[in-house]
Amino acid sequence: MDASCFDHDERLLGVDEAAAALRKLFPSPMASERLPLASLLGRVLATDIRSPIDVPQNTNAALDGVALAWSGPERLRFDIVGESLAGRRHDGLVADGHAVRITTGAPLPAGTDTVIMQEQLEFGGDDGSPWVAIPRPQAVRRGQNVRQAGEDIAQGATAIQAGTRLKSQHLGLLASLGHADADVHRRPKVALFSTGNEVTAPGQPLHRDGIYDANRFSLLGLLATLGCEVQDLGILADEPGSVEQALALAAGEADMVLTSGGVSVGQADWVRHALRGSGRLCFWRIAMRPGKPLAFGLLGERAVPFFGLPGNPVAAMVAFLQFVQPWLRALQGETNWRQPRLKAIADEAFSSREGRTDYLRGIYVGDDRGRLHVRSTGQQGSGMLTSMVAANCLIEIDPSRSAVAPGETVTIQPFES
Repeated sequence: MDASCFDHDERLLGVDEAAAALRKLFPSPMASERLPLASLLGRVLATDIRSPIDVPQNTNAALDGVALAWSGPERLRFDIVGESLAGRRHDGLVADGHAVRITTGAPLPAGTDTVIMQEQLEFGGDDGSPWVAIPRPQAVRRGQNVRQAGEDIAQGATAIQAGTRLKSQHLGLLASLGHADADVHRRPKVALFSTGNEVTAPGQPLHRDGIYDANRFSLLGLLATLGCEVQDLGILADEPGSVEQALALAAGEADMVLTSGGVSVGQADWVRHALRGSGRLCFWRIAMRPGKPLAFGLLGERAVPFFGLPGNPVAAMVAFLQFVQPWLRALQGETNWRQPRLKAIADEAFSSREGRTDYLRGIYVGDDRGRLHVRSTGQQGSGMLTSMVAANCLIEIDPSRSAVAPGETVTIQPFES
């Protein structure tokens, strides 16, 4: 990452402008490590995964029935000469006029090209000379119910691209290819603390002017979802010396420093001032609601990124999702991620203000025509965590709009489960 910093400082930045400026500073991905298959969930691939085999490995039956060479309705009765089972194939060539019982997934015997499900067949004969008849030949198509070798993934083809965050289905695919491990990017270490004399740890008595530290635990959850290693530094009082010292120490060990509170214009907001003393402040005001007092800077000789999030709980989470999340995904090498955005029809009026981006907490649903509709969760105070709990999306109102009328289209950001 370039240790330089864009010169915006005191100016109020638009959301798109700030996001574009941050993208120019995105770091190179973390180094890689090799981990066993069972430890790969949620990690980001560092190298392409190529298939060492055809998947499926053999041309095989898609269902239970009989395998035969189909030449048309001229022959409607076939002698059964054996069986092909999953894990135990029928060896040898199946001659014309003969058939083999076959189970789902069993290799197709040589000489056969078609599988007919057993429900469409009539069986007869005794154990010494069994046969099968086809009462409805017009329903049979040559090559039906056959899965070709390599039709899912051909040997040597890229199965999963580098930069993919691995989900459960990826683990299944890796296992199906015989991979017992894979190279993934290391987890970034994020130093996290809250600031404020009023902030109280959960479980402790709450003094008359205090608030419980909701932000740190909301952020811990978001960081865990993104696969980060968190260095939890607890709560720091509003004292310039302690905040500056904490920033310097955190920057010496972490790949990112993340705080909440202490970045607005209040006289007791020390984080912004401490950042000036131990690094470089790049910007600290964004034209958005909630989340306007968002500080970003670079700390120390390593130019460790610092994000100072607002103190209001909803504002902290919204700012994290818009700015911190993309940085952390880039740091882990997740190249194919984009902020999810969909269009939805507003079911109620939304107020906004031109010149800033508003993020309302919303609930979206689909109608019977496949269209998305969205409504707000109700009151939208930046300290009301219940609005985030009730929501399944953010309603993003463009800075060019002063209001949204019912029936108009808006952009939503669905929460990722």
